Amino acid sequence: MRVLVLGAAGMVGRKLIERLARDGGLGGRAIAHLTAADVVEPEAVAACRDCPFPMKAAVGDFSAPGEAEKLVAERPDVIFHLAAIVSAEAEADFDKGYRINLDGTRRLFEAVRRTGDGYMPRLIFTSSIAVFGAPFPDAIGDEFLTAPLTSYGMQKAIGELLLSDYSQRGFFDGVGIRLPTICVRPGKPNKAASGFFSSIIREPLNGQEAVLPVPDDVMHWHASPRAAVGFLIHAATMDTTRLGARRNLTMPGVAATVAGQIEALRKVAGDNAVNRIRREPDPTIQRIVAGWPRRFDARRARELGFVAEDSFEDIVRIHIEDELGGRFAA
Repeated sequence: MRVLVLGAAGMVGRKLIERLARDGGLGGRAIAHLTAADVVEPEAVAACRDCPFPMKAAVGDFSAPGEAEKLVAERPDVIFHLAAIVSAEAEADFDKGYRINLDGTRRLFEAVRRTGDGYMPRLIFTSSIAVFGAPFPDAIGDEFLTAPLTSYGMQKAIGELLLSDYSQRGFFDGVGIRLPTICVRPGKPNKAASGFFSSIIREPLNGQEAVLPVPDDVMHWHASPRAAVGFLIHAATMDTTRLGARRNLTMPGVAATVAGQIEALRKVAGDNAVNRIRREPDPTIQRIVAGWPRRFDARRARELGFVAEDSFEDIVRIHIEDELGGRFAA
């Protein structure tokens, strides 16, 4: 099996590659080769010294003419499409958001289609719960319409439609997974408007101050990086005949208010950690977040075998286990 990870320099891409290296295969099949692609060289390639399969980095902008064709030329059996311009940056830079999130995705899909000669890989597309727009019911079910209120959500929704069409035409075997906000993200903050959801947990556990730009009653849908990798692995190995024509799924997660996040931090790490959170309202972030969904009934994904955490406290503990070696700042 040959695997292509597009967006491999990102946090989820890195963790996916680490998981594949530990497993040595995917769905019971050994991995013969993995290509890690991004606009910068993915750290996972150099870090994987004892990798059980050959791996190479492919550095380039997949939205540029001819680049997607190079990535697909080796006919990977599984393509993980994780590359994206995230929410706040996509809103701030309209042209860049559409160039990467829409044009790049279409170029990738077209590169697969034009390969021809019976080539039909499994293609996993990471979408987002930003494809939904207010007004929302208390819990968004599988039948709720996609009507995004942001450019980022619109770009992802278009990608979902393309994925469905190319799949039903038999150009590839696609699975779209709408990721919750992945929390707690390790490392440095990115440009996502949702970044504070991670920072109010991550920084206090590291003994650092965190800024909270929204009110405590803001509720959102979360899953850990460990769960996100599990979603991708399952999407790559599941029986897609059960999907039918409905190729895009909302992933399970945990609904938590900011107050609930802070209380989970308190239960796990104590009052000192909570006291490192400083409230500093940001009207721009508040406006973006106000249009986001809060809670889902991800019944279809769960029935198809996708699994997430049961509580936000679980998510905090997973971050401590996976990123901090089981220890945190007192």
